[in-house]
Amino acid sequence: MTVLSLFTTTPALMARITIEDCLEQVENRFALVHLASQRAKQLLKGSRQLVKSKNKYIVSSLREIAGEKVHFAHQVNEKIIGEEEENQV
Repeated sequence: MTVLSLFTTTPALMARITIEDCLEQVENRFALVHLASQRAKQLLKGSRQLVKSKNKYIVSSLREIAGEKVHFAHQVNEKIIGEEEENQV
């Protein structure tokens, strides 16, 4: 008699991307969260992925950031300083 297993013996693939990998490309954790969420929204709306990935959109966006495929148009500090100067006038 053959018994069929309900569980597979092959482990699920894990996303092998770390926050530290991404922080090498982005200034701080806040900027990383902002950039990753914006990129994930773009992917959700149909943008082409810049790295080959079968992961969810947020993980794919982190892979793109770590792979230096996605970045801010302006440095975060420049943007904050510019806004502070506008508010002082």
